[in-house]
Amino acid sequence: MRQIWFLVFIFAKIIIHRVQSTMKLRIRFCGLVTLLFIVSVSVASGQRKLASYQKYIREYSGLAVEQQRKYRIPASITLAQGLLESGAGQSDLARRSNNHFGIKCHSDWRGGRVYHDDDLRGECFRKYKKVEDSYTDHSRFLAERPRYASLFKLNIKDYKGWARGLQKCGYATDRAYANKLIKVIEDYELYRFDSGKTQKTKSSGKKPAIVATKRTVYRTHGLLYVYATDNDSFEQIAASLGFSVKELKKYNEVPEDFPLQKGDIVYLEKKKKKADKPHYDYVVQIGESMHSIAQKFGIQIKSLYKLNKKPKDYVPEEGDVLKLR
Repeated sequence: MRQIWFLVFIFAKIIIHRVQSTMKLRIRFCGLVTLLFIVSVSVASGQRKLASYQKYIREYSGLAVEQQRKYRIPASITLAQGLLESGAGQSDLARRSNNHFGIKCHSDWRGGRVYHDDDLRGECFRKYKKVEDSYTDHSRFLAERPRYASLFKLNIKDYKGWARGLQKCGYATDRAYANKLIKVIEDYELYRFDSGKTQKTKSSGKKPAIVATKRTVYRTHGLLYVYATDNDSFEQIAASLGFSVKELKKYNEVPEDFPLQKGDIVYLEKKKKKADKPHYDYVVQIGESMHSIAQKFGIQIKSLYKLNKKPKDYVPEEGDVLKLR
């Protein structure tokens, strides 16, 4: 990032020297500097989100929503698995055989086959005529196997429960698999597809009624908070306690449309830079993200990364030990 701004600065100085002679060129210069600034900001903001991931989401989100309607598998989970397993559709397995979920042949498979190195050399993977077939087979793979039956008892919007369940049921051998799924879902806001909508629809002009309910306010780590209830939202909590929605989301470091689940902690004030004593460190569990750990101990996410000297793309793995202060 420093290199980008340095180049912008040097380029701007050269242009300033050349355009001082005429007003016309000065006007052009202003427009150019504005353009350079916009490009620089775009590069800065785009560093956290991969263009290949965003393209994949645009291309296959509709297909994931369709599978959710048919098989009741959260669209966010399907998309996250597709992104991770296929490298956003760029892996050799995805390009050669349209296999976006890394599903191996197994004894009951009667379709096409391709051989690929994975846990062992030359393992047999399923081959499909088109990507749509891969999505359908992935849904049936989960829906028709008893080992995954417990997942279908979960709420359709409980992507964290699904991520933990997939790892515990043995979908992948990676010990950080659930945490990786959760990070992708939250980084790219894939949970917005779990409503069953692929795009925003026009508003009818009528806002849903928000019922202000009584809430118990607790204090932990020296911070005030409430617990989210069933079908809760930041809008409802804000209305109940006299906060602005924007304020609450800022305190809890969440993006627009972030879904709350029953039992989630919602802070009513800014979180701290380190945990209170005696919380010095923490062992990461299955299905946890840096955000969920930060919420658990009332720490700002950026501070948690800084304390542990971790990059923004770090995914906590089960068993990792994180410093809290």
